[in-house]
Amino acid sequence: MRALVLGGARSGKSAHAEGLVRADEVVTYVATARRIAGDREWDERIAAHVARRPASWRTVEAPDTGSLCAVLTGAPAGASVLVDDIATWLTGVLDDAGAWERDPAALEVVAAKCDELVEAVTGCAGRLVLVSAEVGLGIVPATRSGRLFRDELGALNARLAEVCDEVVLLVAGLPLRLR
Repeated sequence: MRALVLGGARSGKSAHAEGLVRADEVVTYVATARRIAGDREWDERIAAHVARRPASWRTVEAPDTGSLCAVLTGAPAGASVLVDDIATWLTGVLDDAGAWERDPAALEVVAAKCDELVEAVTGCAGRLVLVSAEVGLGIVPATRSGRLFRDELGALNARLAEVCDEVVLLVAGLPLRLR
């Protein structure tokens, strides 16, 4: 079973995704956010997510493609994996590739990393819950990098939705089942 939970900022997507796995089961929680030295507010956001998780859950920080894909492909049948979230993972991929200026070679690197992720999701033997931001419902971003991120994440979310059994969109804290 693979589930994709989409939503905007503060929509409740992470809490909803956490509710899709039982608190008493062993869960591998894959945190994709990169820590930013000196950013206290970001550290507080991460701490709030950590505090909400049951102590029995194992946390893996996987801000890069290789480690995230390794966790997914290495998950045994019957295991539960929760990835929070795809948007922060993609931001790191775009950073690492130097793709923010839309360099064609850098965008090819991003595309290859997204292909690897979709393949790893498809091949994951465990129960998988993915969290991702839905960024296509707002205004057209004013910056080139904002438009690039929106376009790349929208395309990646669509590809992940194709290979997931369940897709849910959170709006104002309310889950809307899309599949």
